[in-house]
Amino acid sequence: MLYSASPNLIIGFHGCDEKTRDKLLTNPDELKVSKEKYDWLGHGMYFWENNYERALQWAKSKKARGALERPSVIGAVLQLNHCCDFLDSEYISTLSHYYKLMHSIYEAAGLELPTNKDLATDEFKDKILRERDCAVIEFMHVQIQDQAKVEIASQGYTNYKIFDSVRGVFTEGGAAFDGSGLFAKSHIQICIRNSNCIKGFFLPRKEVDFLQAMDIV
Repeated sequence: MLYSASPNLIIGFHGCDEKTRDKLLTNPDELKVSKEKYDWLGHGMYFWENNYERALQWAKSKKARGALERPSVIGAVLQLNHCCDFLDSEYISTLSHYYKLMHSIYEAAGLELPTNKDLATDEFKDKILRERDCAVIEFMHVQIQDQAKVEIASQGYTNYKIFDSVRGVFTEGGAAFDGSGLFAKSHIQICIRNSNCIKGFFLPRKEVDFLQAMDIV
């Protein structure tokens, strides 16, 4: 756990409707938190790490499904702090531990665990509805929070750390080209649980031709 904190600043992009973008720019404390049962990294506010184009693609796909009117993207400066980072094998092991605990509880109660499912319109069968992943991640958060509460009540402090954020890498969208091991929609996604991790929002700029601006070409 020595290297578990993430002190560096990260740029993230949030795909949304233009109205949501403008509201976040003028009222940055009115955050849009997702609490869907199929959220890939559990509940929180989602960002594509340093990936404006993927955020815009996602917003456009939402428009195609009639879920928003004007696809847009807002940028954010993020500090992940205590992050459950699934690019780190330590946290994959942590989640596996809580999955086993959750599985035993469900089995004892005669309940079926949620499953990851394909979206009917997804030709690549990427299990876009991640109901099991979301349920296990949220179970982990609740267990850690409950254990922290017990320790605080009994001894006035806790050694348990509440996760501020969750981060994961995903491959989806089919092969980038024939025979490729790269995928068209691969990305790193960030789920912010602690709003203090969001240092500010910004309106993404358009790139300019620097050489032309300097009269070099």
